[in-house]
Amino acid sequence: MATIKIELRPSKVEGRAGTVVYRITHLRKIRRIKTSIRLHPEEWNEETECVVCQNARTSATRAKIDREFRKLKHIVRQLEDSRKTYSADDIADRYRSSARDISVVDFMQERIMQLRDARRLGTARNYERTMNSFAKYLEETELPLAALTERVIDGYNGFLIRQGLVRNSISFYMRILRAVYNRAVKQRLVEQCYPFQNVYTGIDRTRKKAVDEKIVLQLFRLDLRHSPALALTRDLFVFSYCTRGMAFVDMAYLRKTDLRNGNIYYARRKTQRQLCVRIEPNIRRIIDKYAGNPSPYVFPILKTEDAAKAYSQYQTALNYHNRQLKRLAGMLHLESGLSSYTARHS
Repeated sequence: MATIKIELRPSKVEGRAGTVVYRITHLRKIRRIKTSIRLHPEEWNEETECVVCQNARTSATRAKIDREFRKLKHIVRQLEDSRKTYSADDIADRYRSSARDISVVDFMQERIMQLRDARRLGTARNYERTMNSFAKYLEETELPLAALTERVIDGYNGFLIRQGLVRNSISFYMRILRAVYNRAVKQRLVEQCYPFQNVYTGIDRTRKKAVDEKIVLQLFRLDLRHSPALALTRDLFVFSYCTRGMAFVDMAYLRKTDLRNGNIYYARRKTQRQLCVRIEPNIRRIIDKYAGNPSPYVFPILKTEDAAKAYSQYQTALNYHNRQLKRLAGMLHLESGLSSYTARHS
């Protein structure tokens, strides 16, 4: 009778999660099935072939592996009961065939776990928002990937319109759902049927919010000694303006080691594009003002280097930053207001 073992194949890159593999042994032949499940060594007990539950994510992963293991054992029992000769390949083929029945939501959950393991936390958050929205539309109904048809997508499009979402917001959800569907096609879990051909997946141009340089100068000259928090918000706005519109996320993650030879060298977190900005006098004044910050970051925004905690701190700081910018806009009596995007567009 065939035996099923569960292994964790370590990543060749230090610090990266390994891959869970199902090893099938039958008639002295071994067949391994590579899964999309990623775990770090400390999350896996090799002796018991079991996930070490540390949080909600690892608990969900353990439950998934248990389900898959039971499925493989069930396939083996079916083949044994048939009393026909079978191979390890037959078990693997039946398993892959049954995997085609995976639901859209389950497949998205797997993808979200992969993105989190890869520390792509912002993308994982966007996928989770889309998954929750689509699950709400399905009303908890299990929809197999193969049933993600043009009719379903058209219905979801109508659902989003009825919720009052604008075209760009609807397109945001559709693009992510399409990326999930195309990934399933690439993994041969479903045939390509182009279900998104009737819905909008572009990006409408929106009016850019910008202010004149005289507004930036007024902001720069504000006496904010009474409020260090408002002063930091102002300084970040001016710093973004002076560095060709550096995004708030890039300012938050900007490290002191990124400042070299009179320049700022950093990678755009959204695109990973490498950028270089010369440190002009106004930029230098702001950098020097926060030089006493004990963290490895230039600005006192993030207080940890743990990826998940740092991302949570960034989200909180961005919301607070935009609220403070509204206060500054009120102090300058601006009708249009200010946001983290205003400096970039200006």
